[in-house]
Amino acid sequence: MPQPNHIAATGAPAADSLDADLQEVFQKCVDKLGFVPNVLAAYSLRPNKLRNFMAMYNELMLAPSGLSKLEREMVAVVVSSANHCYYCLVAHGQAVRALSGDPQLGEMMVMNYRVAPLDARQRGMLDFAWKLTKTPEQVVEEDRQALRDLGFSAEDIFDLADTVAFFNMSNRMAIGTDMMPNPEYHGMDRPTPFVPPVKK
Repeated sequence: MPQPNHIAATGAPAADSLDADLQEVFQKCVDKLGFVPNVLAAYSLRPNKLRNFMAMYNELMLAPSGLSKLEREMVAVVVSSANHCYYCLVAHGQAVRALSGDPQLGEMMVMNYRVAPLDARQRGMLDFAWKLTKTPEQVVEEDRQALRDLGFSAEDIFDLADTVAFFNMSNRMAIGTDMMPNPEYHGMDRPTPFVPPVKK
């Protein structure tokens, strides 16, 4: 059964009606991915907000950090799992599959990161992300110290909190506007189905 056939409940303007800079961004997406991510199309309803969203996202997810790109994507998925955000689970679950080369890791992040055989650093990072999402009022100095004890610097803790905060915002926008992930994400970075050997 296919998902609902819309970008978002709020709609999206035609790409050719956008300013030249945004049309250029959309064309780069098509050249690289084969499609324009629906989050960008949905945000284009408010062009300046789209520009701000892209600038924040690029700084958060692509700029140098003590958190690897994969770790930041893992945080995005765990936050989205806590919030049951369909769009972000699909889109960022695909990013985890792509960056890790491990489709099972992507599924574990989506469903329950606690079953994944993670090292102590990543486990602590994701425990902090989950707590800051589900019970932010309960985050205390002991939680930050636990991260320090795992080797996180002050800058790493800042970047982790920033990533958690961004995806909580992004989840709420996606849910509030009924944003649908591009169907292409579902099939990306998945291996050929395993065929067990025939018994002789």
